[in-house]
Amino acid sequence: LRVYLDKAGTRVFMDIADDGPGMREEDKEKIFQPYFSTKKGGTGLGLAIANKIVTEHSGYIRVKDNSPRGTIFTVEMPVKSFNL
Repeated sequence: LRVYLDKAGTRVFMDIADDGPGMREEDKEKIFQPYFSTKKGGTGLGLAIANKIVTEHSGYIRVKDNSPRGTIFTVEMPVKSFNL
C-alpha cells in the first residue's frame, strides 16, 4: 500500500499492489463491469461497487501491471472528498 498526494496537494493517490500472477489484458477491460468475475464462486460485484462509489466522489480507479509480477490498483480521489 502506498499513499501520496499530487504536487498541488489537491488529489490523493492510493496504490494497492500485489505480486500474484497478474491479470490477463482482456480481463482488465471488464473488471469494473457488474457480474464479471474470474473466480468460480465470485459474484462480480466488488470492483463494480467500489468503482461506482469512487466515481460518485469524483475519483477514478485504474489497474496496471506490477512488474515483474502482479497487479497495481490505483485509487485517485480529490482531497476535498475526505472532509479533512
